[in-house]
Amino acid sequence: MSVFTTRPELLGTFGVVASTHWIATAVGMNILEKGGNAFDAAVATGFVLQVVEPHLNGPGGDMPAVLYSAANQRVDVICGQGPAPAGATIEHYRSEGLDLIPGDGLLATVIPGAFDGWMLMLRDYGSMRLQDVLEPAIYYAEHGHPVLPRVADTIADMADFFKREWPTSYKTWLPNGTAPSANQLVRNPALASTWKRIISEASIKSDRQEQIELAREAFYRGFVAEEIESFLQTAEVMDASGSKHKGILTADDLNNWSATIEQPTNYNYQGWQVSKTGPWGQGPVLLQSLAILDGIDIGSMDPCGTDFVHHVIETMKLAYADREVYYGDPAFSRVPLEQLLSRRYNDERRALLSHTADQTLRPGTVPGYETVKQQTLSMLAAMGVSTESVYEPTMAHLSEKRGDTVHIDVIDKHGNLVAVTPSGGWLQSSPTIEKLGFCLNSRAQMYWLQPGLPTSLQPGKRPRTTLTSSIAIHEDGAAMAFGTPGGDQQDQWQLAFFLRHVHHTNNLQEAIDQPLFHTMHFPSSFYPRSQQPGHMMIERNFGTAVLNELQARGHTVTVADEWAIGRLTAARRDADGLLRAAATPRLMQAYAAGR
Repeated sequence: MSVFTTRPELLGTFGVVASTHWIATAVGMNILEKGGNAFDAAVATGFVLQVVEPHLNGPGGDMPAVLYSAANQRVDVICGQGPAPAGATIEHYRSEGLDLIPGDGLLATVIPGAFDGWMLMLRDYGSMRLQDVLEPAIYYAEHGHPVLPRVADTIADMADFFKREWPTSYKTWLPNGTAPSANQLVRNPALASTWKRIISEASIKSDRQEQIELAREAFYRGFVAEEIESFLQTAEVMDASGSKHKGILTADDLNNWSATIEQPTNYNYQGWQVSKTGPWGQGPVLLQSLAILDGIDIGSMDPCGTDFVHHVIETMKLAYADREVYYGDPAFSRVPLEQLLSRRYNDERRALLSHTADQTLRPGTVPGYETVKQQTLSMLAAMGVSTESVYEPTMAHLSEKRGDTVHIDVIDKHGNLVAVTPSGGWLQSSPTIEKLGFCLNSRAQMYWLQPGLPTSLQPGKRPRTTLTSSIAIHEDGAAMAFGTPGGDQQDQWQLAFFLRHVHHTNNLQEAIDQPLFHTMHFPSSFYPRSQQPGHMMIERNFGTAVLNELQARGHTVTVADEWAIGRLTAARRDADGLLRAAATPRLMQAYAAGR
């Protein structure tokens, strides 16, 4: 039976691109048409997203990527997530009068990871030259792009604060003293100049890979790092704590860091091997959720019915509770991933599910980790439960001032796949470095200032990022890339999408169009780290009967408007080579392209 979808699922054999902005998607498709591969297209798309969605990501941010290389026949993870600077000690932040790291400003900054992550992808997996993939972004930064209504609203909302507290941001985003109106052409000539200078400095070499290495040098050990340090030496700005602070990032921090390629974390579910980042990101929560649900007949449930929503929500509460206690940078803490993804452990976790909504945070007990569990729970108890909403603007009805994220999925005719979720360096996260045309990130807000935890602040440690793309490869040879913006909600929406696709429909667009839901039952990764026990946000189009039944089961239900939650995109290559792509209609920005 044919099912109405808001857009057609795109089909083809040459290549597909899906991203959270139509211009970026068009650029990625153009790169494929010019002979670039999926990795070239992803890089070009990513840099354009920094221009057209500057309220959601930027050059000073981060970009964990999960990819499949047809040549190597394996899934890899690119860690473009920068760690804490050398001066980022708990003692320093405590001496600044802080109990929590603010969600914006200069103390919230870790080493920018996005640029090096993109360069690593281009160097090791791509085929095109640096200038080829940067030219589209330079064009839109220099000549202008029709600014999204949400970007215009963000700038207008921040105008008074920028003028009073962050004057460099005011000069960049309100150059004539007025905020842009929706769809007005907006330019960022300083950013265009930064990229053009990087290309110029790289062009002294003719070899493609040598040029990319020189670009990395220019950013992390050249004029970009020097300008960042010069700005931070004098800047002292207001942040969410209500006080002014100086930053601690230095040129040496950038000099001594580079992005890395790692093995993914995997879980096999219903014939699909699902690949995510390591536990320095939240990605394994999706895998553990699948491990819990593996013993439940989720396929027999109506994918838009009460049982489906209840079981998925209650499962995610358990997986995210374990994230809160055990996840962190494995270079600094032992993370018991093998146990957390094991059948025996998740049989025990599954037994905790009941017909009614859980109201407590219930991490499991892993032998040898009892102390860290108790320390975490004691810290959270001492903080009390703050129920302030801390959502990112992926939910269209919430604040324009929050930062968020973008997403890209690409598959080419060779069978290469990329799923990448860039974020950070939002225009509202930190004052713009005027000469560079971009600002720094606020990822440090995800550390705790209590010692001894896997996510305690420590120099050189990666924050437990919420950025979490997905690659899934079926035993029959089919493969899929998918993801979404949305902070703590990313793996929740991806889980619902993946289950619906695996159990209920092959049509990617149909799976994306179905109504979404999530919980903030656990502590948020974002300042001020609030939580809402027993809470669920759910789109109205589930229908009154489902909403009432969920309330009857004990869920505290906040009903969102229809088409208000999530920005999922996905791309798939069937075993016979047929390509598929889809993008959410929510927020009317994301688009897929392909042929």
